[in-house]
This record gives sequence, C-alpha cells and structure tokens, in this order.
Amino acid sequence: MRQSNRMILLILLAILLISGLVTANVFLVAVVKVHARSGTDLTDYVSASNVHRQVQQARRGYILDRNGTIIAQDNVTYNIIAVLDKDRQSRKGEIAYVDDPLATARALAPILGMEESTIYGYLTKNAKQVELGNKGRNLPRETKEAIEALDLNGIEFVQTTKRSYPLGTFASYLVGFAQADDSGEVSGKMGIEQYMNAALSGEDGYKRYQADKNGNILPGMKMEEKSAVNGNDVILTLDQGIQEALESAFVQTQAEFNPEKVWGSVMEVETGKILAWGQSPSFDPNTMNIDDYVNYVSQMPYEPGSTMKVFTYAAAIDSGAYDGSALVDSSKFCYAASNRKPYRVSQGDSRKIGCIGNASGKSWGMIPYDLGLVYSSNVVTASIITSLIEPEVYEDYLDRFGFFKLVDTDGIAETTGIKNFTWPADKLALTYGQGSTVTMLQMIQAYSAIFNDGTMVKPYVIDQVRSSYDDQNVLYQGQTQVVGNPISYETSQQVQQLMYDTANREDGTARFYQIPETTIIAKTGTTQLAAVGGGGYSTGKTIVSLMAAMPAEDPKVLVYYAFQAEYDKNAHVKSDAIKSVLRKVAMTYNFAGQLDTAEPQEPSAEIVPIHESTMPSLINHSLEYAQNKMAESECEVIILGGGDEIIDQFPQEGDLVVTRQKVFLLTDTYQISMPDMMGWTRKEVSGFWKASGLPVKMDGYGKVTSQNIPPGTLVNKQTAIEVVLQE
Repeated sequence: MRQSNRMILLILLAILLISGLVTANVFLVAVVKVHARSGTDLTDYVSASNVHRQVQQARRGYILDRNGTIIAQDNVTYNIIAVLDKDRQSRKGEIAYVDDPLATARALAPILGMEESTIYGYLTKNAKQVELGNKGRNLPRETKEAIEALDLNGIEFVQTTKRSYPLGTFASYLVGFAQADDSGEVSGKMGIEQYMNAALSGEDGYKRYQADKNGNILPGMKMEEKSAVNGNDVILTLDQGIQEALESAFVQTQAEFNPEKVWGSVMEVETGKILAWGQSPSFDPNTMNIDDYVNYVSQMPYEPGSTMKVFTYAAAIDSGAYDGSALVDSSKFCYAASNRKPYRVSQGDSRKIGCIGNASGKSWGMIPYDLGLVYSSNVVTASIITSLIEPEVYEDYLDRFGFFKLVDTDGIAETTGIKNFTWPADKLALTYGQGSTVTMLQMIQAYSAIFNDGTMVKPYVIDQVRSSYDDQNVLYQGQTQVVGNPISYETSQQVQQLMYDTANREDGTARFYQIPETTIIAKTGTTQLAAVGGGGYSTGKTIVSLMAAMPAEDPKVLVYYAFQAEYDKNAHVKSDAIKSVLRKVAMTYNFAGQLDTAEPQEPSAEIVPIHESTMPSLINHSLEYAQNKMAESECEVIILGGGDEIIDQFPQEGDLVVTRQKVFLLTDTYQISMPDMMGWTRKEVSGFWKASGLPVKMDGYGKVTSQNIPPGTLVNKQTAIEVVLQE
C-alpha cells in the first residue's frame, strides 16, 4: 500500500514539475519574450508579429477599337509612402523613417509640384506612415527615379496602376474614364468605362501570411494565396482613322467658326455599327481637363432644323399622298387654324394667326414639291401637312421613326427630347425641324431607315467582350438589331433620289459637300436657336448641320455633323472640315473610283490578339541580348545608331508594352539613321524623339504622310526633322 502511495506521489510531483516548466516557458515567451530552452530572443518575432495581406492587383480590361488599337489600358505607376515610425529600422541598420521632415519637404516640393508647407504637414503627422495626397499618387517611373536619386530616408514607393488613354482626346465622352478611389480601387466613372465596368473589372488576388515587424515570414507559417483574375477586354465598333478624322474636323471647325459646340457621328447604315462619335469641347481623360459632363450625341436635345424635312417628305410619300411634280406656292405661308389644325390663308386674311417664310426670305414662286427639298423650303414642308397629309399622319410617322423615345444604345445615358405638337404653330414648325427637340442618336437611327431601304437599325458601339486570357473566348457579341420598318423600300428610294438632287444639282443646298472620291446624298440644316427664357428665336446664333450618306447608288455609311455658332451666311460653303470626314470614310471603305458598284471594304474580321508584357531593362546590355529579350514580346523593335550596346530605351523598364508596339533602342548618338516614318502616329514619332533625344517638328494629326529627311540619312541634334501628319 505504501509503495503504491509513494508511486502516486512521485507521479503527481512529476506532473506538477512539468506543468511548472511549461507555465514558466509560456510566461517567458508571453511576457519576457525569451524561449526558455533555446534562450532565443523572440522580440523580433512576437512583439510585432502580425498577419500580412498583400494584394495582387488585377488588370482592368483593355478597351480597343474594331481593328485592335488600344483606347484604354492600365499603366504601372507609383504612390509615395513616407514612413514616420521612429522605431522602424531597416535590415541594414540604417534609418528607415523620415528623420528630417523639413529637408525632405524641401527636396520633394519641386519634383511633385507641391508647396513645402503642405508636404511638411504630412511628414509631421502623428502616424506610423502617410501618403502625400493626390500629387504623391500615380507617379510615372521617371518621377519615381528622380526621387529615389535623392536618397531620402523613409521615402518609399508602392507600385500601383493608373488607367491611361494612349490616343488622348478620342471619343472621350463615349469612352469615358476610370479612376481610383481612396482605397485604390479603380472603377469606371463615365461612358463605356462606367457602363461596362462589371466586364472590365477584374478580381484582385492576395497573399496572406504571418511575418515579423521587418516583413520576414515566420518559420513554419503557411502562406494563403489567391491569384488575381484580370478583367475582360471590350472591343468597340469605332474606327481609329475615322474617329481621328472627326476629331480633327472639330478642331478645324473651332478655328473657322469659333462655335460653342460641335458634335458628330458616323455609322454603318445596314449594321448600326458606330464608327465615330464625338464632340467639342472635349477632354483628354489622361489629364481630366473636363468642364461639361453632357454627352452631346445622346444627352443633348436640340432643334434639328432642315435635316428633319426628309421625314416630312417620307411621311407624305409613304402614305401615298405625294406627287413630286405637282406645283406648290413657295412664297410666304400664312395660316389660320380650326380645332388646332392649321390651314393656309392669304396674307391679308383676317383669320391669319401667323406666317412662315423660307430662309433669308427667299421665294421661287410656283415650284414642284420635289424642289421644295432640294431648295430646303420651310413653306413647302408646311404645305405638305396642310395640303397633302393630316398633321396626325406626320406625327404617326415620327413615332415610327423612333423620335422622342430612348434609343437604348448599349446602356449609354440619353434623353428623349421634347415633342411639341399641340398648337398649329408647333405642328408646322416640326415639319422643318423647329419647336421640338431630338438627339443626334435618334437622328442617325431614323436616317438608317432612309438609307437602308426602309429598314431601321439600332446604333450600337459594343462589338465584343472577350476574355483577356483567351482571344477566342468571346463572352458577348454585338449584333445588328432591326427596330422597325417605318417606310417601304420604294419610299426610301424616292427620298434618296431627292437627297441625291440636293447634293448634286447645281442649285442644291448640299452641293458644297461633294467630294472627289464618290457621290454622296445629303441634306443640310440651319436652325435658329431658341432665345434664352423663351419668347421666340435668337437672330444671332444657329445650329448648322449636315446629314450625308455614301455611295449614292447604295448607301453604306452615314455621316452626321453639327455645330452651334454665330450666324454665318456662308456656313455651308465653308465645308472643308466636314468634307474631310466624308473623304476619310470614302477612302476607308474604298468607295473611291467605285461610283457604280461601290461595296465597302470591311476591316479584317480577325482582330490581332493583344499580348502584353513588361518592358525589361536593356540599358548596358548587348544589342544581341536586347533583340533576343524582345523577341517574345511581338513588338516592333527599332534600332537607333550603329553601336553594339544599348545606352537608352523607350519605353522604360517596367512599362507595359503590347503586340505591334514600336520599341526604340538607342545604341549610340553619332550614327542615327533617319527611319521611314511614313504611317507612324504622333505617339510613335514622340517615342523616337524620347529615345534618340532628337526633336521632331510635327505638323497636323493622324499619321505621317511626309517627312523632310529621307530615310537612311544620318541625323543629329542639329538636324531639323519635320513630319506632316494627316487623317
């Protein structure tokens, strides 16, 4: 019995001893932070150990034009982080925090374009680390390197991404822009970037692990990791060449007429594909110099003027009430009304409640109804709804053409305009496009029926959404959508003939828009602006517009262009800006020289896959090494100089480069041969300039059409290099 009790006592003592040792070790680890058995100081592991979550940022999808040109992409940028925690030491034992806020502020101010006092305020906050506000975010690599060269204690960088727009001002109100919020998350704020945000946005990945205060992963700890999923790419129906021609036309119109507003669009009439869409003033989404957030094409209702007369004629022709050879009096149209229905009376009739005249008070006497459109007579269109058809018939046709309704183009924000069709004056005014408001988007949809044999198609701009990992994985495919047949084939042909006469007769109002490449059909518009606050129309300002389609024999593409400016009686004579767009369309679709059987030359249906890679550091490497390194990028490498070693490069190390992008590698500054720049863009010419250090004078926009220095000529900083760019 005693033996058993002694054994039990020994066991209890052993348990108590072991428990005491464990408790003491736990106490030492928890409080003293020393491991009892090994004597290891656990301060570095325990006192500041925590779970770290490192975000792997997903790439936002590209926005591309129909030929694969990048419109929007992510670029690598950097945010400044200023470490203020004095307890933070670097692994080398150096100072790893901002130890001299005043000197640091003075050094950073000129580089960041900030006031010293502002930076000093950030650097003296009671915080472990701070950012330096908006001007300390999204810094390009050059700025980062300039700051790093200062070797400032406690100034570090976090790599991030910024949405960039390589083409600058390019359908900016349609494409829109994306920005990062305070948390760094990028999302669309306007336009396609906003409407297609769900498709473009990726899903960030992360790494989660436990580390000490210096960031070292603790031994034996598992790392949890989830890969980032990039966003999908969105391919638009826009054509870079046609869009840039439209943007250039805006610049020319601004210079010639000093308008308050200019807006325009180009569309395939059979498919509804939008080839160009824009307005001026516009903005560069890279710099966000934006004052007005209204999209003129879809959100700005306006009185369309005489381009509306085509629909008055279409209604009369389609309803069977029209005889184009019948004569009508084109002199001043005075009217009375019965039950709000207008009818024509003589100028001296006591029942008269108003009169309508033609532009500039013109009168041609008795003329055929057909010439009423050719001459753009307000009187004749008023006569159509008082002598040929009832006003309600005209109203019904406007409804068929989709006016005063939402078009619903790919979710783009829009308005419906306002129909005023109650009073006699309203009904008459709408026959020549005044008194009620429409949008340009409604106009191009309605005109598709005129140009497309009576079939009306919905305009659209999203051609595809595809996986950024697999070019063949198309997640969405835009398609032509027929939204009505407001008129018959025969009616469309008859109206097209009238528009042909308007553009091609010597006395047609659209004759000044003829181009050498092909024959067009067209209708002009000149609209007085309603006076501010109501009470009639301003005599000083007008909206000048043109609706045209080509080729005349079988219209494939329409162009609609409008601007609001001070009245100019020669506004339609000074037609070069608009004609430049017409000519670009004709050349793009190979209409030139095919006046009888014109068929558009469709762009390649196969979009060249876009592959992105990070530009490596090639400086101080051999030329052979650089060429081998760039081989997989599928970029076009241009060697500048006759050396064997790379001394400079553009783009810089870490920049994203994509398929077909020009990469410039400088090997010396004494044997640079002038490259053949024909067909280069302004951006590509600028890339040569940055890599070589040789200034280039650029005249115009679009692509290079001539250069003053022949290819192969040796050039240096004394050489005056000039190139001319055209649409």
